[in-house]
Amino acid sequence: MSLPWLTILFLLPLLGGLVVAILPNRQDGSAETAKRAALLVSLLTLVLAIVIAVRFQADGGYQFTEETMWIRLFGAHYALGVDGLGLSLVVLTAILTPVVILAGWNDGANGRFGERAFFAWLLILEALSLGVFMATDVFLFYVFFEATLIPVYFLVSGFGGPDRVKAALKFLIYSLAGGLIMLAGVVALYWQSAKITGTPTYLLSDLANIDFGTSVGRWMFVAFFIAFAIKAPMFPVHTWLPDTTEQATPGTSVMLVSVLDKIGTFGMIRFCLELFPEASRWATPVVVVLAIISILYGALMAIGSKDIMRLIAYTSVSHFGFIVMGIFVMNSQGLSGANLYMFNHGLSTAALFLVAGYLISRRGSALIASFGGVEKVAPILAGLFLVAGLSSLSLPGLAPFVSEMLVIAGSFVWSPWAAAFAIPAIVLAAIYILWMYQRVMTGEPGEGVIGMPDLNIREIAAVAPLFLLIVVLGFFPKPLQDVLNPSVDHTMSEVHLQDPPAKVGGEEVK
Repeated sequence: MSLPWLTILFLLPLLGGLVVAILPNRQDGSAETAKRAALLVSLLTLVLAIVIAVRFQADGGYQFTEETMWIRLFGAHYALGVDGLGLSLVVLTAILTPVVILAGWNDGANGRFGERAFFAWLLILEALSLGVFMATDVFLFYVFFEATLIPVYFLVSGFGGPDRVKAALKFLIYSLAGGLIMLAGVVALYWQSAKITGTPTYLLSDLANIDFGTSVGRWMFVAFFIAFAIKAPMFPVHTWLPDTTEQATPGTSVMLVSVLDKIGTFGMIRFCLELFPEASRWATPVVVVLAIISILYGALMAIGSKDIMRLIAYTSVSHFGFIVMGIFVMNSQGLSGANLYMFNHGLSTAALFLVAGYLISRRGSALIASFGGVEKVAPILAGLFLVAGLSSLSLPGLAPFVSEMLVIAGSFVWSPWAAAFAIPAIVLAAIYILWMYQRVMTGEPGEGVIGMPDLNIREIAAVAPLFLLIVVLGFFPKPLQDVLNPSVDHTMSEVHLQDPPAKVGGEEVK
């Protein structure tokens, strides 16, 4: 029997989180041992994820598969496996967790549950997120999907701003509502698979070969899509995100937006497109319109935001709109761009949240009006803030640029009008990022900014890997594309679509 790589990868941060939670306090009341233990566990998890990535064969489909009957009555299996898309998000999660732990070294000090709880919940959230991206059984996926709400609720309600409990409840209500709707689809899969094949099953490999019919398939698609749209988040079910990120710690916001929200777009590909291809094609016009609204609405709301963390949250609403549009235009350019965008957005948004968190912790305020002239007193902080912002607006040479251009190209193939409506968001992104930088960083230092310390070695070291990856993938995205493109081809075949032939001067190019 081969080594169960994915089970070990899941259990390592889960057990690490439990150990961190029960570590004894030092006599001085600090939690340095718990912090160091959490960082060590997250680094070991990253090393294991890298080993798995190195052993992964780019064109080999699902790999490192594990399958054991779990609940025979339901037809549910403990089944894990990763393809290129799943692997990219597993690696992203493994990269961001130690970054968040090191960057938020002191974020749990003023929480309700103590510093040990903060770092323990981070590790548990990492484990459950990894489980979501590795599950190849729908029932197991649903268990992981719902279980991620527990650590996020405690991270938001226990650590953050004065209205954190209210924000955590709003997040929980939205997420539970989406989960309950998806549960109807999960139950329907049980009944339909049993009806059609004679044996209930939740394995993706079995469900992908079942024709659920037009009417039933569309209803199940809607149940899954609503849950994923809330998680993504898309307009009009996005309102929990700005409230949550405004109150949460920067590290929690990173795990929420850069990791957990990717479950929404990941699920749209893995379940909506691959299990319900006819329903996905049927819903495409409506979904693309909602995606375009999200793109423009998120950008406009970011321009009008007075709070830095809310502004970053609204930029993500806009960016997720691009990802969803890339998924549902259903051609290889758009889908490849969406897959790439998920990874690159995770890096750029994490960098922006964390550097903004450094800034806010020094000033004691997240209001843009509270700043001014920071670049004169903290040039390293200002420089990293600018690079993170330029990455968020998809500047050429930085990682998100290639992703966004692929999505726009795919959208143009699907409909020039769709691309035309989405393109103005590029200009709006320049406005909300550069205007924020101008108000926060330029001018004369005001009261509360004078004497602001620049970044220390720990803070720079924490975010340095993100900036390095943003630059490297901006100039050389091929290694990541080589891993993702076979997954794109698989999804295209599952949806029974082919790219339209290229034309030059109205004539088809062979």
